[in-house]
Amino acid sequence: MSNRRMVTIAPTGGTSMKSANPALPTQPDEIARDVIACAKAGAAIAAIHARRPDDQATCNAAIYRDINERIRAGCDIIANNSTGGGNTGDMLEPRADGRFENNFEERLKGTDGGAEMCTFDGVTVVDTMAGHDVLVLTPPTRCEELVKTMIDKGIKPEWEVFSPDHILQDVTRLIQKGYDKPPYYINIVLGGHNGFQGAMPYSMDILDFMVKCLPPQSIWCISGIGPAQLPATTQALLMGGHVRVGLEDNHYYSRGVKATNLMLIERQVRIMNELGYEPMSPAESRELLGLKQL
Repeated sequence: MSNRRMVTIAPTGGTSMKSANPALPTQPDEIARDVIACAKAGAAIAAIHARRPDDQATCNAAIYRDINERIRAGCDIIANNSTGGGNTGDMLEPRADGRFENNFEERLKGTDGGAEMCTFDGVTVVDTMAGHDVLVLTPPTRCEELVKTMIDKGIKPEWEVFSPDHILQDVTRLIQKGYDKPPYYINIVLGGHNGFQGAMPYSMDILDFMVKCLPPQSIWCISGIGPAQLPATTQALLMGGHVRVGLEDNHYYSRGVKATNLMLIERQVRIMNELGYEPMSPAESRELLGLKQL
């Protein structure tokens, strides 16, 4: 087994605001600054979320392109745009029952943002993290539309999963239909169960089981939410997985101490080095994933 691992920085996300952590980058110049610094510290992939000028969530392609162009001016990190979006701003559609629905048409715009990869969130869950119910409806027909849009544009999906059924149903079905080429890159998100009905908590046994559910020829990454970030990433390294850290997933460096994206990346690389692992470069990661640099 190789001792080299891909490290992803997830700097922003689609949910948190600066009121939760003033270090959260939300505007293109802030996001690019953080990503470039994290790339220099060892990150190979950037999981990008876009925000409007008022910091609300969006998948606006022009904002994504602005972010990605600024990043590429400073480093060669792999750009991975979100097509999940978030639970504020352009991502919300009011429903007659007083709830909200995640805006699927807005999600599709993320594929036009000039990225090499895009997150494929083929999930139907209820997001309750912003004080209201947001129905994230991605039935099989929408799953197929979303992944086909990516493939038609030469974008590699990052298959994002929150529970075993996400792997065993739509991800496996779409891979078997030929919507991706191996290796399949699957990001396992654990610890988000307090905000997403339909997500799983982190435990060693749950992660081990989900890895066993992966399709053949898969490589995988772990995203641990909140306090799950540090134990989940450490376990993933020992299991042969890759890792994601950043303020999208976790605002704290330790109890009561707010983090920055660079702090989380530097700690992750230190832990890797102590355990005998090394971060892969963006070029090595592109070769592993079968990507061509834009």
